[in-house]
Amino acid sequence: AERYRAFRFSTVVLDEAQHIKNPDTQNAQAAAILRADRKFILTGTPIENSVRDVWSLMNFVMPGYLGDRDDFRERYEIPISRHQSKEALERLSKRLRPFILRRRKRDVASDLPEKLEQVAYCELSTRQKEVYAELLRGARSQVEQAQSEKNEGKARMLMLTALLRLRQAACDLRLLNLEDAASSGKVELFHELLQEAIDGGHRVLVFSQFVSMLGLLRADLEQAGIGFCYLDGATKDRRAVVDRFQNGNIPVFLISLKAGGVGLNLTAADTVIHFDPWWNPAVEAQATDRAHRIGQKNVVTSYKLIARGTVEEKILNLQRKKREIIDATIESEEPLMEGLTLNEIESLLME
Repeated sequence: AERYRAFRFSTVVLDEAQHIKNPDTQNAQAAAILRADRKFILTGTPIENSVRDVWSLMNFVMPGYLGDRDDFRERYEIPISRHQSKEALERLSKRLRPFILRRRKRDVASDLPEKLEQVAYCELSTRQKEVYAELLRGARSQVEQAQSEKNEGKARMLMLTALLRLRQAACDLRLLNLEDAASSGKVELFHELLQEAIDGGHRVLVFSQFVSMLGLLRADLEQAGIGFCYLDGATKDRRAVVDRFQNGNIPVFLISLKAGGVGLNLTAADTVIHFDPWWNPAVEAQATDRAHRIGQKNVVTSYKLIARGTVEEKILNLQRKKREIIDATIESEEPLMEGLTLNEIESLLME
C-alpha cells in the first residue's frame, strides 16, 4: 500500500472486488489509497454478506455517492435488512443501476448446456433424531431464559449457536464429537447419489462448509477405494490439484465452500453435490458454476442434500420467502442470516 500511495494511475481495476466488502479490513483500506482517473470493479457477488457490502464497493469507485456509512445504514441497510422495505430497495436499486454493467452468463454463453437443480431429501437416523431433539429442547430452554432476562443480544447469540449445532447434527453426529455417533442418513444418501453418478460416467464436485465433514467423506472414499482430489483453505498448491482433476479421470473432487467456491474452472465435472445448505444462495450458485461455465459440454446437475424435519428444511422455506428481497437488489443475494429478524431466527427453532 505504501509503495503505490505515491502514484496516480490512469485506471485501476479491482477483480474479485468482494474482498473489499468490509471497509474496516486492510484489503479495503489499502485499495482506498489508490488514486486513479478511472476506477472499475469486477465481482460475481456484489452482495455477499449484506447490502452494506454495496456501500464499501461503491465507496471505492465513487466515494461519497451513497453517503457515509452511518447515512447508508439509516437510509438503506436497516430498512432493507430489518424491515424488508420495498421502497428502500427500489431507491437503492435506482441509485446503483446507472453504474452497473451486468454480464449475464445467458447473454455471453448462449450455447452453454442446461443447469438442473434438485433438492434431495433424506431422513435422519434414529440416533440423529434423538440428539437433534435433545439439542432443540436445550436451545429453546436457553433462549427462553435469555428472553425472560430481556437480553436480546444473548438470545440472538444462543440462537445462532444452536442453529450451527443443529445443522451439524443434521449432517453427521461425528461433527459434534459424540462418542456414540451412529450412522448418518445424509451420508447414506450422499454415497447413494455418488455411486449412481460414478456408475453413469459422471464426475462430481462435492461442496461443504464444514471442513471436518469433508474429512469424514474423504476417509469414506479412501476406504471404498474411490479416487478423489481435495481442496480446502490449507491446500498449498491449488493449481496443481485443479489440473490433476481437470486433466485426469479422478471421479470426485471434495471442496471447502469457502476455499473453492470462486476462482476455479472445473468443467471436467458435470455433477455438483452441496452436502449442506449455505445461508447465502449466491455463494452456493457460484460454487455450482465452477462446473457450469464456458467450456462445459454436458448438462450440469446440482443436488442440494436436505435432512427432513430439521432446520435445513426451514432454511429452504425461509429463503423462498426472502427471494423478493434477494432479487430486488441488483439481482444478487441479501444473505439469509444478515437479514433475519430475531423473530425469524426464533421461528427456525420452533415446531
